[in-house]
Amino acid sequence: MPKIVIIGAGIVGCSLADELTERGYCDVTVIEKGPLWVPGGSTSHAPGVVFQTNGSRTIAQFARQTVEKLYSLHYNGEPCFIKVGSLEVATTPERLADLHRRAGLAISAGINARVVSTEEAVKLHPLLNGEKILGALYVPDDGIARAKLADEVMGKRAISRGAKFIDNCEVGAIDQTEGRVTAVQTTHGIFPADIVVSCAGIWGPKIGAMVGMSKAIQPLAHQLCYTAPMVELTGYKTEAELPVLRHQGSDLYFKQRGQSLAVGWYGHRPLPVKAEDILPNELAEIMPSQMPFTPEEWKGALEGATEILPSLKNAEIAESMNGLFSFTVDNFPLMGEWAGLKGFWVAEAVWITHGAGVARAMAEWIVNGHPSLAVHECDVNRFESHQLGSQHIEERGAQNYIEVYDLLHPLQPMESPRPLRTTGFYQRQQELGAFFLEAAGYERPQWYEANAGLLDRYKSPPRDEWTSKFWSPIIGAEALATRENVGLFDITTLKRIEVIGKGALDFLEQMTTGNLRKKPGSITYCLLLNDKAGIMSDITVMRRGKYDFFIGVNSNTDINYLRNLAPDTVHVRDITAGTVALGLFGPKSRELAQSLTRDDLSNEALGYFRLKNTYLGHVPVMLARLSYVGELGYEIYTTADFALKLWDTLWTAGKKYGLIAAGRGAFNSMRLEKGYRSYGTDMNSEHNPHEAGLSFAVRKDDGYKGAEAFGHVKPDSITKKLVCLVLDNPQHVVLGKEPVLHQGKAVGYVTSSYFGHTIGKQLAYAWVPIELSALGTALSIRYFNSDYPATVGNDPQFDPQMTRLKS
Repeated sequence: MPKIVIIGAGIVGCSLADELTERGYCDVTVIEKGPLWVPGGSTSHAPGVVFQTNGSRTIAQFARQTVEKLYSLHYNGEPCFIKVGSLEVATTPERLADLHRRAGLAISAGINARVVSTEEAVKLHPLLNGEKILGALYVPDDGIARAKLADEVMGKRAISRGAKFIDNCEVGAIDQTEGRVTAVQTTHGIFPADIVVSCAGIWGPKIGAMVGMSKAIQPLAHQLCYTAPMVELTGYKTEAELPVLRHQGSDLYFKQRGQSLAVGWYGHRPLPVKAEDILPNELAEIMPSQMPFTPEEWKGALEGATEILPSLKNAEIAESMNGLFSFTVDNFPLMGEWAGLKGFWVAEAVWITHGAGVARAMAEWIVNGHPSLAVHECDVNRFESHQLGSQHIEERGAQNYIEVYDLLHPLQPMESPRPLRTTGFYQRQQELGAFFLEAAGYERPQWYEANAGLLDRYKSPPRDEWTSKFWSPIIGAEALATRENVGLFDITTLKRIEVIGKGALDFLEQMTTGNLRKKPGSITYCLLLNDKAGIMSDITVMRRGKYDFFIGVNSNTDINYLRNLAPDTVHVRDITAGTVALGLFGPKSRELAQSLTRDDLSNEALGYFRLKNTYLGHVPVMLARLSYVGELGYEIYTTADFALKLWDTLWTAGKKYGLIAAGRGAFNSMRLEKGYRSYGTDMNSEHNPHEAGLSFAVRKDDGYKGAEAFGHVKPDSITKKLVCLVLDNPQHVVLGKEPVLHQGKAVGYVTSSYFGHTIGKQLAYAWVPIELSALGTALSIRYFNSDYPATVGNDPQFDPQMTRLKS
């Protein structure tokens, strides 16, 4: 068994020790700089309010698992979780509508939730002002985590299995040899380690610096006050009976503590703190994570609070603090083994709400090789290089603090700092009136206002106010114009790597499901599977030479995964920043490309899923004959210095063929019509190729990772399936993540959805039970507080015979 050292005995460290020892990994040492079981980090002061609902299905599942585990734990006969339920109140029509949307998110994640009337909300929480609220989201299983008690129960259980907990012990350094951790140096001596897991929370950046790791974590102070006993609560004799409350429109939350109330306030300006400036236990007045209260930041809190809880007008504040906890640049925790040092793992920026769920996933990852839940959103290796700069971490962390309770649209990008990354096409895109969203830090066009004139010819169904945000009917016009003529798409944001070396072919055949033993010039769509046959990613492998492969991957996680497993004979290099890519798609794409080169681009000379190095005008390019939108076309790659010349060359020649610039909106509409999956949205590691409809990408032999497990998965034994739903009313628009219902019961959830402009139908891909996946099955999709009828349709809806792609 490996020697495991866990740094930090907060909710994550104690949970992880418990989970590891339960799985038989008992050589565990937990090092804590403070005293057990109140060591002074965020867990020690946090109010423990738990709201499970989240826009991420994985994060919601972490919350569910945390509630289940803590509720099962008992300290002196009392549960470590108090299920008082939660109410998120609305005082405006916009907030009430959003509560219906959030109820859908909860239901799709298997969380019991419903929107209740004003009367029912007041009945559940009699202190509420029924004249101000319009309704509330009620989640019966939410409540209050008694985190410090849970830590002690889990910690002592881990100790009973052989784990050691050492408190008042500070880490000074982490030893490493040949790229692997070997020990942890502390004030109590050196602890040998095969695996080190940093669960240091707000001190995470300090621990990361010891191994040269920049962590995208920003500690921020958050205001929390407790009232003195209130007359209105004198009838309550236990710790908590009333539901926890959120008034997100005023950046507030509340919980009962006996006969007093806690009031948490996000409405003040961000108060960032550097990890190295956090006081040690011996110098902190109360504890390191509890900083002095700043009254000037509290202004405005009670005005919003008394709007819904009038009894607070006469309440006296008895305790107050600025409590520290962690934000990240993208609001997801940091989890997994860092690619920069083997054996160095991280589980940080985790709130109590998700602590036990994150710990379970981490234990599964360490013991089994991968968690049962999909964790790609949380992978510690996911970040772009610009996201790891201190200025970026502080600014993004602060902005995420500001927006923690804001009503945000799923497509809404950060406004600052932008632009960060631009391609050589950016100037031309601006000239065409591009509306940009952000992708991996890049400015990526969603549509072009220059195409507004196409609306006279191409019409799109109207949308409601919510789905119209970050949308334009021009998107539909661009999709239809591309289907008729030819469109130019900026696809630079898709990650690109090269894998080179004498062992490259053997390595890639071991790592991917595709048959790569083809001549140079071939293209193969492949999957990366884990040992349980879960889909880790889908990639496109282009063989440029005998030992030379150009690969389109999904994320930095893919790159680090391949790089860390590559043998010495193989070199894996990220070439994204030094290259650009354009998609030239549509029935006239070949004519346009052919007009710019003397090489033969006929179907016979350059067939589907083949590539060729050539010149388009003066620009050296690699032409890849494939298209993610289901049309004849090419992905065109060149080095970044030729970007502007490539665009101008195609644009000038394209006038003859009706070329338009088209954005990501049209791209998504067209790819859904063709049934093409998007990793992380439509499928992830929780799904196998049969379930996702991707078994065609798996070769027949057993020489690839995950082959043994996949061999045991029979197509007729799967229990769920990704299907194409066609909404009965083309004007019923959904965006993704909505619950799918059958006879009023939630049975699945939507992944991707877009209007198919070519076929005139609203499409939604969704995961449903296998017994409801048959063609023609009637289902419904809950959109806010409406149920939209939908039917399981053909997959794909457009060109199932691939005639356009292969023409």
